[in-house]
Amino acid sequence: MRKKDVQPTPLSGRAAQGERTRQAILEVAVHLASAEGLEGLTIGRLASKLAMSKSGLFAHFGSKEELQLATVEAARFIFVREVIRPALEAEQGLTRLWNLCDIWLDYVQREVFRGGCFFAAAAAEFDGRPGVVRDRIAEIMKQWLEGLERAVRESQAAGHLQRNIVPAQLAFEINALEMGANWAFQLHGDPQAFAKAREAILQRFRSLATTKAPTLSVTRSLAKRRKRRAAA
Repeated sequence: MRKKDVQPTPLSGRAAQGERTRQAILEVAVHLASAEGLEGLTIGRLASKLAMSKSGLFAHFGSKEELQLATVEAARFIFVREVIRPALEAEQGLTRLWNLCDIWLDYVQREVFRGGCFFAAAAAEFDGRPGVVRDRIAEIMKQWLEGLERAVRESQAAGHLQRNIVPAQLAFEINALEMGANWAFQLHGDPQAFAKAREAILQRFRSLATTKAPTLSVTRSLAKRRKRRAAA
């Protein structure tokens, strides 16, 4: 039989439907976990939220830990889609580094996750709990810091940032400002938290920039993002 004549079998159809159901479950799970915590994300809690049976959920996730890990991976996929990919569209150098910072703040401000930054909440919840869920969260957070460090090094290589900067130190500072903005917005509802963080990061970049560095602008970045989302 020629390849084009092969028809999907009932099993492959059921598998595709099962995957769609799994993704729909995880879409709810990531928002629930971002607001209420991963530890509170049980099979029973999610079944109640989705109006599904526990046995139906067990068909997709055999345990609470498996559900938590799958939720973390689903959140990572959303984060990459909303932050990493758009930022990487910029040219290497200080513009890309600024995009990583600015788009991260925008992603939290837009409440892509109902409870703010999913990984900030998960890291705070699991930082003192040993296990595979904590290890995976820590790995993803480390990857984010490494991405910032890499962008700093690229900015130095492009001649945009001073050579004597320690990339790990600047990445730490950026992450601290972002986490602080997320905390101020989530805990205190501070509407100016993101503007304060943007200004602090911009001031830091400007103090470390060379004469070859591009001009950074919050207004210009915001206009580009709005245009991109409108076209999507």
